[in-house]
Amino acid sequence: MFFAGCLGAAALAYSAAPPALAASGPFANFSGSWTGTGTLRPEGGAAERIRCKAEYRPRGSSEHEVDLQLRCASDRYNFDLSGQFTADEKNQITGLWTERSRNVGGTAIGNAQGDRLQIHTESSAFSADLVIVTRNRRQNVSIDSQGGGQIVKASVALSRM
Repeated sequence: MFFAGCLGAAALAYSAAPPALAASGPFANFSGSWTGTGTLRPEGGAAERIRCKAEYRPRGSSEHEVDLQLRCASDRYNFDLSGQFTADEKNQITGLWTERSRNVGGTAIGNAQGDRLQIHTESSAFSADLVIVTRNRRQNVSIDSQGGGQIVKASVALSRM
């Protein structure tokens, strides 16, 4: 559950264009399929490789709204996430996420500034802080989460397919 929420929130953030280029919205470069790998590090546990695939569908013509589907897997974890996110005119982001296989979900808030996005996610038993840096067709996501009985740090590198 802890990593599912992290990645769900991260997924909303996968391409914050610089403000001067984001006149049509911070999700302008989201469309399409993304894949990548990363490392999950549970507190007191061994690092584990994780593989992810994301699909993003902008809503509306302003690119201020996006729907996502994110699936991630490792030897011990599998996630099936979906979310709907909206950005206002100042690139403040709000949204909802759901991890379907565990029937858990929550809220996400954050902001986009330049090529960097910062997000905070929450549910009743989980919270995470994320930093997403996007350059060209690549994103690097750093996650620091607490909840679900564990503290987890993760990093994921995605590329647009």
